[in-house]
Amino acid sequence: MSSDSLFKFARIAGVASLMATAGLLSACQVKPLYAVSTGVTQKLSEVSFSDAGSRVGQEVRNQLIFIAGRGAGETKTPKYTVDLSVSAGTAGVLYLPSSDTSGAGRTSVTAAFTLKDAVTGKVLKSGSRSVTSLVDFPTQEFAKHRAILNSEDRAAREVAEMVAADIAAALSR
Repeated sequence: MSSDSLFKFARIAGVASLMATAGLLSACQVKPLYAVSTGVTQKLSEVSFSDAGSRVGQEVRNQLIFIAGRGAGETKTPKYTVDLSVSAGTAGVLYLPSSDTSGAGRTSVTAAFTLKDAVTGKVLKSGSRSVTSLVDFPTQEFAKHRAILNSEDRAAREVAEMVAADIAAALSR
């Protein structure tokens, strides 16, 4: 094979691969999850959330209502319902033998949810999300209690965002 025919072959192969890549990329359709054209924003505003059984559960619920309603509050006529179960716990992880206490800990918040059609009761999505938030334990008891509450609130906000994303993805289908 001469260098001229080799150059011609390489050029044809390059053009062919460029055309194939362009064809593959044109088949990709990436849309924002909350795009108006998908209708997810409207569907999210029609979601109702079950009552909470704890303070952390209420934090998760409140955040979900805020995300779903875009700050407008909970819908009066839900087309979808979410059964929500939230658990939380804090444990020490950095043991200090000199004072027989923990200097740091981690708070875990887990939210299990089931998204249903309000009319038929058909389950559209169910799942569970968990978030761990780290916390330092000060020596003063009130400050320690306040640090744990703040850690629970941070984890509750994060787990609510994950659950909201799962619900939005299920409603976009």
